[in-house]
Amino acid sequence: MTRSIWKGPFVDTCLFKQKKIRWRIWSRRSCILPQFVGCYAQIYNGKGFVGLKITEEMVGHKFGEFASTRKTSSLGKRALPSKTKIKPIKKVR
Repeated sequence: MTRSIWKGPFVDTCLFKQKKIRWRIWSRRSCILPQFVGCYAQIYNGKGFVGLKITEEMVGHKFGEFASTRKTSSLGKRALPSKTKIKPIKKVR
């Protein structure tokens, strides 16, 4: 469900206070506004920060859409055999 038009886009207040060209963002739910175009942002994905340069095509989307929180898994790959050679145990007489 989308946000009501009369409310306007949600933007966290801490994003307006920062005057930097490059900043860190924990608020993934905030909308990208036209005044953010050309800035560099690092968006928190739950484990670390993902770098992003904001372009005009991103305006209106949310910051969280550009930082994936899940790892890509590849099913069906086998584990590679270890490269270390196992030496046989010598028998003691």
